[in-house]
Amino acid sequence: MKRLTVGLAIALILAGTFLIGGMAQAKDGVSRYAVTITNITRGQIISPPVVISHNQKFQVFHLGNPASPELAALAEDADTVPLAALLDGLDTVYDYHVADGPILPGMSVTVEVKGQGGFRIISAAGMLVTTNDAFFAVRGVYARPGAGVQVNARAYDAGSEKNSELCAFIPGPPCGNGGVRDTEGAEGYVYIHSGIHGHGDLEPADLDWQNPVAIVNIQRVK
Repeated sequence: MKRLTVGLAIALILAGTFLIGGMAQAKDGVSRYAVTITNITRGQIISPPVVISHNQKFQVFHLGNPASPELAALAEDADTVPLAALLDGLDTVYDYHVADGPILPGMSVTVEVKGQGGFRIISAAGMLVTTNDAFFAVRGVYARPGAGVQVNARAYDAGSEKNSELCAFIPGPPCGNGGVRDTEGAEGYVYIHSGIHGHGDLEPADLDWQNPVAIVNIQRVK
């Protein structure tokens, strides 16, 4: 009877290994996720986005609260270095990756991140570069282990810089003035961006948008 029991146990383990893709792999629990971001604006370029896998305790930002200095750097100048340094030190974050290049209107970029256990929640953000401090974001999307998930991404205002729409303070084309801030009159909190209004140097017909500004597709890589 003992031999039969042991043999049956081994058979079940082997069956599980072949039928569900490997028991050792299932115990390890690490999955890779391909996150594809498509820019659906008419004229805004999205800076190389950062994609993050994390648990439920992490938030890139809270609506109605001030943006962190790291998020403000991304939203004002497409600078992901401060945010990456912050993410490196957080135990609520499992993995992150910054895309290799920007996303032109109508184009897509795919970024891969890993997730495990409770760290299968995806967030992403990138600047709309011909603005003072607008950025797209998706927050807290659960990466389902089976079917993929697709969500729309809105544009948010970091509230860290005044929306002057003046080229003197805007890094993207046709302006090209990064690293220069216009903070007097900044709102001071994150909110849903209301677009380009044409009271500065920017032409709404070319650079305005209607939310959403991006489509984000999350697929588990087999």
